[in-house]
Amino acid sequence: MKIRIIAFSKRGCDLANDVRKALTEHDCEIYSKTAADTTETRKVEGPSTDWTRESFEVSDAIVFIGAVGIAVRYIAPFVKSKVTDPAVVCMDDRGQFVISLLSGHIGGANALTKRIADGIGAIPVITTATDIHGKFSVDSYAVKNGLHIGNFSAAADILSRIVNDEKVGLASEIPLPENIPPELDLVGDRDAGIFISYGRSEGPFRKTLKLTPRCHILGIGCRRGTTAEKIRTFVNEVLEGADISIDSVRAVASIDMKIDEMGLLEFSKEITADPVFFPSDALASLPDIGFTSSERVKAVTGVDNVCERAAIAASKNGELVIKKTSKDGVTLALVREPVRLGPMEG
Repeated sequence: MKIRIIAFSKRGCDLANDVRKALTEHDCEIYSKTAADTTETRKVEGPSTDWTRESFEVSDAIVFIGAVGIAVRYIAPFVKSKVTDPAVVCMDDRGQFVISLLSGHIGGANALTKRIADGIGAIPVITTATDIHGKFSVDSYAVKNGLHIGNFSAAADILSRIVNDEKVGLASEIPLPENIPPELDLVGDRDAGIFISYGRSEGPFRKTLKLTPRCHILGIGCRRGTTAEKIRTFVNEVLEGADISIDSVRAVASIDMKIDEMGLLEFSKEITADPVFFPSDALASLPDIGFTSSERVKAVTGVDNVCERAAIAASKNGELVIKKTSKDGVTLALVREPVRLGPMEG
């Protein structure tokens, strides 16, 4: 996680260094907006709006050390959506309280608040309803388990029902953890419910929140200049035939010869999947698990297969579930990683 910390006093800058020491697993940058002499900080010299705009674009989280009012004025022009906004945390410069201000669940501000408070001995202040009532938070669960949230209005409806002591249904095509929260009911006839699957079905409930494990890696090879539309059309055709949701694809892998292939990059961005590229020698060095070999491909790329090998290389203990298939200058393969859902804690 990339975190920007900004302080507004000498005491705040000292505290910012303590916060950074407590967050050694993260990439933290410290900034200051104060006339006081400070060390180990980057001075924000220009307009605060420029710094905040850039921070929203490049950071996963922003930590303000100063008054809540300052933080609110800084971020107000840039707040857009709980889906895209970074986590925002605010703390006083004496380190007494750490407040989760924005994107508590999906952005991770609640978890970051607790982490900072534990690290510096402060009191965490979290006001999201599911947290203060100790109830199951479906969006937090989705983030922790790498699940794609299909419909945010449905997620809001599910959360509202849970907070108001109404049970919601739960159905899953993935093995569930042992302890199911009392807010969830393993029946398929409720008005609203959560459905977990990497298939294409939208689930059994009238109002369904679908959570999709991002457990698939697409390996793709293509002719130079292949458009994103052509790649998308072929991918959709193959995944539809295999009853696999495109929302389950977390990465698109290929050979590094394609690192500037605009159609491939545009397609990856469209489906919010990470593009990953490997040199030919790294692909060729993979243990042969029955890859579909081609001497023609090897003559061009230096490796006998791009799509299958790249998908395996990008996966974590993945299994090849769709072998190399080709159409109109595009080849693809699909690897599935193991899915294990974590505890559904309240």
